[in-house]
This record gives sequence, structure tokens and C-alpha cells, in this order.
Amino acid sequence: MNYSKTNLIAIACLTITLSGCGGAAPIISTPVENIDTTPLKEVELTEAELQNWAHLDLVSDTVPGMSVNKAYKEIIKNKKGNKTIVAVIDSGIDIDHEDLSSVIWTNSKEVPNNGKDDDNNGYIDDVHGWNFLGTAYDEQLEYVRLLASGNTNHPRYNEAKAERDKDYQKALSSKNRIEQIAQQVNTADKAVANYLKKDVYTREEVNAIKTENQELKQHISIIKQMYAFGFDSITEVKKEINDDIVYYTERLNYHFNTEFKGRTTGDDPDDFSQVTYGDNNVKYVKPEEDHGTHVAGIIAAKRNNGKGINGIANNVQIMPIRVVPNGDEYDKDVYLAIKYAVDNGAKIINTSFGKYYSPHSDKVREAIAYAGQNDVLIINAAGNEGIDLDKKDVYPNDAVGTGKEVSDTFISVGALYPKYGSELIASYSNYGKINVDIFAPGSKIYSTVPENDYSNMNGTSMAAPAVSGIAAIIRSQYPNLSATQVKQVILDSGLPLNSKVMVSGNYSNIKSFDTLSSSGKIANAYNALILASKISKK
Repeated sequence: MNYSKTNLIAIACLTITLSGCGGAAPIISTPVENIDTTPLKEVELTEAELQNWAHLDLVSDTVPGMSVNKAYKEIIKNKKGNKTIVAVIDSGIDIDHEDLSSVIWTNSKEVPNNGKDDDNNGYIDDVHGWNFLGTAYDEQLEYVRLLASGNTNHPRYNEAKAERDKDYQKALSSKNRIEQIAQQVNTADKAVANYLKKDVYTREEVNAIKTENQELKQHISIIKQMYAFGFDSITEVKKEINDDIVYYTERLNYHFNTEFKGRTTGDDPDDFSQVTYGDNNVKYVKPEEDHGTHVAGIIAAKRNNGKGINGIANNVQIMPIRVVPNGDEYDKDVYLAIKYAVDNGAKIINTSFGKYYSPHSDKVREAIAYAGQNDVLIINAAGNEGIDLDKKDVYPNDAVGTGKEVSDTFISVGALYPKYGSELIASYSNYGKINVDIFAPGSKIYSTVPENDYSNMNGTSMAAPAVSGIAAIIRSQYPNLSATQVKQVILDSGLPLNSKVMVSGNYSNIKSFDTLSSSGKIANAYNALILASKISKK
């Protein structure tokens, strides 16, 4: 399942006549002695800065970005380098997007739409990649598939049943709570709009209302709480609430539903000898399937074209491979997708998805090893549960637990907030001294979404492509470096921090930043290019 949904609708825990969520914990400030030599940014980011924060520089901007702008200005300049193919194994991608259409990979060995497998790679008319899901969109979670199989002798069956029951009730409770909030917000919005005699109003207009009407005061208080939570308009609040209602409804109807069957391709997902399924339509099924498009934009949205955003990499082709449904991906699809990417020329593979049950994890590790053996780098999202991955297995991964890795070209990436200091680590981001390698910007990331649109998303799903973008620049500018060397460059060249940070958003759980990943660093494009240049010359 993709990792961008972090359920940031914490308004479910506001005091809008609701209770049971617990009091908000005070946010600690970072002591001066723990902030290295970089000061905290005293003012809020502007909209332009926020949309571009992952490209900013920690030293000059006091924002924990990756120094991408600095790298282009001082190092890359007008040097294009070699064309580099980055496979995005994800949900469907809008290959016609105004900011992506010119950077989509085209299989030059395939004749479009002639109904033949011209390059004999096993996939007919795979002009822009492959879709292993066919027309499918909604899916179960992996542990729900285990329950649906009825295999009560499976060693994790009871664990899966307990987890499903807990998660189902949690989703049902969240949905009910948010629906209550929706009703209260709608009522408050209507009351304030009637008082102001206008459907759309501003924060200033709400703050200026003077009334002794107690009922209206309560409605105004609700609206003010929304503003206090960082929303700019009640329209934005309503959209966020509606998105969460849809999210929890889908969780209940599909993800946790043991009776639901989402597979439409006609193959047996447990039979790895069946490889000819799916089709060549790599696009999204509906606009809500926006994850893959967002990831692709972070890496490679056309730079300096006057539209939308600048991707991190400047001379790259995105190879779309549709594997991730609205639910958990199938191991066989992931296995075949990695092999497809490797066999068709990708030098980097971005995998912004994951799960905690994997019936064929050995086969996926086999594919990860295959990528490493063929000089291909895999950059993977660490996950959004705020847990220590050295203590809990997540898939895909290049090792069993904290054991020996099957590849030295696999990077796991955690996520950062756009605020340097004690709140640097995204509260949702997984971490681990062994199983997470580095951190990168992952919150409030502005990028492409279907139908020529743009949006902010949050998650380690956004942090992984940030690192994929750096890897693409290195492989483009210094093509003599191996995938193993590129990985080492990225990890060695990051910004090392010794400051204390909150983990999992818990103010009582304070750790030194350098203990949360194998590198103890923030990915940095500028430093990576300097180090890559030195190694390349050797």
C-alpha cells in the first residue's frame, strides 16, 4: 500500500464538543546546545518557500531541505549529463500531465499499438511501461487476504485476526467521529455565513464578529479552531474532512473486508510462473489515484518550463510500472515489476509502498538481489507508522529482520518536517539504526497530481523520490559510478546531525537524530555531487 496517507486530520481530536482523544502535549523547544550551529527559523515559510522547501539549503535558508537549488546554481549549472531512467513502481501515472509528458520513458524497441511483442520481453505494446493491475483499483490488505484464505494453521493467522478486528473498530470509530465533526463544521459554517450574509468569508471577518448570541459564539469558536489548526479556509477544512471520510469508508469496505475480491487480471497471485497478465495502460483509473503521479513529479517534473514545479533531476526518464492498488500490493506484482525495470534499462527504482505481511517476501528479496546484481539502485519508503523497523519487519526489504542484506544497492528513507529543530522528524516516519538508511523531506511536499493539477502530500512516500532524484542526478553526471557507489555517496554525503529530536511525535520520546538511521544524516544533493565528483575522478 502506498505510504502517503498519514491521516493528518487531527481535527478528529479537537474539542468540538467531542471528548476521548486526550489532551494535546506541549511541544518542546530545542535547546541551543542541541541544535548544532544552525539557528531555528523564526518566521513561517512563505507559500513559495513551502512549495519548494525540499530544494532549499539548511545553512542559508535554515530549512532542512536537500540543497538542490544550490547544487544546480554552483555545480550542475547547464550540464545535462547522461539520460537516466528511473522506474516508478507505484499506482498509475498521468503520463500526459503538462509537467511530466516530456520526461516519460518510451520503449524504442516497441512498435506502438500493433498488438505484438516487438522486443520479445514478454509484454505486448509496453510503449511506456507496464500495468500489472489491469483495471483493478480497490484491494484488501495483505493480512486480510490471509484471513480470507481460511488457513487457520498459518503461523500469523491469529495475529492477523486480532489486528484486523482492532483496525476495523478503529476505522469505524474514526469514521463516526469525523462524520460528527463534519456535521458540526457544516452547521457552524452555515451559521457564520448567514450572519455575514456571504457564503465565502475570511479569517479576519470571523475574528471581527461581536455578538452576545451564545449559540453563534459556539459556532464561531468551531470555525476559529479550524483556522488555528492551520487551515486557510473552511472550504479546505471540508475537503480534508471529506477525504478522510472517503479514506475510512474504503478501509471498511475494501481493505478490511474478507469477502471483497479486487483482482481482475485472471492470474494466480501465488503462481510466479504466470507472468503474462495486465496491460500497457500505465495511467490512473480515476483522479483519486494520484500517488504515482505525485512521486514521479518529485523526481522529474520538467525543470524551468514555467509550469507547476521543478523536479529534482534534470535529465531523466520516468518508467511507469503500475503495481500499487488502493490497498496492499501483491508480492508477485512487485517481483515482476522490479525485474521488468531492471531488464528494460532502469538505473534507479523508486518503491514508495510497503506492508507488514508478505507471503512471498523471499521472492521479492530475490528481485531486490537481482537489481543489485545488475547495477540498479532501489530507493524505498520506510513507512508511516512511527515505529522502529529494527524491531518490526516491513516489506519490501533487503534483509530478514536485522540480518544480512541481499543487496548493497537498497536504500530505505525516513521523512522530515520542514522545520529544523526538535520537530524535525515527521511524527509518522518509521526509523531504525539498521533498517532505515537516511532521512529526506517528506511532509507538505508539493508535486504533480492527475489532470494537470498539483497538490501537497505527506509521507515517506515523498521522501523516497526525493532521494531517487539525487541518485538520478549522480548517475546522470557521473555515469561511471556503480549503484553501490551511488548509495554510499548519498549516505556519506548527507548532513550529520547530533541534535535531539522527538520520535513518533511523542514529546517524552527524545532521541539523538544520529541514532535513527544507519547514516544518521539528511540527504543532501550539493554534498552528494561534490563527493561523487571526487570518487569519479579516482
